[in-house]
Amino acid sequence: MLFYVVVYDIPDNKRRKKVHDLLEGYGKWVQYSTFECVLTRSKFDELKKRLGDRLNLEEDSIRFYPLSRHTSVRVETWGVGPAITEYPSSVIV
Repeated sequence: MLFYVVVYDIPDNKRRKKVHDLLEGYGKWVQYSTFECVLTRSKFDELKKRLGDRLNLEEDSIRFYPLSRHTSVRVETWGVGPAITEYPSSVIV
């Protein structure tokens, strides 16, 4: 499993809502256009495919930042908002 920070900039309200709703099924909404997701490789591939069906790459921008367990513990959060998303303590495969 990897920890992904997913950030998007989508000018169209309807498409932005569809992307937001989809991402809620894969991770935790932490800021206006930012999600934190802990995903297996297959779930990450599934998410990218489903997002691809909702985006207009002529207008929209989306970025995926993978963080390892080692680097995610070094993330600092300041101010209000949720704490960083935790890795699951155990994984059932």
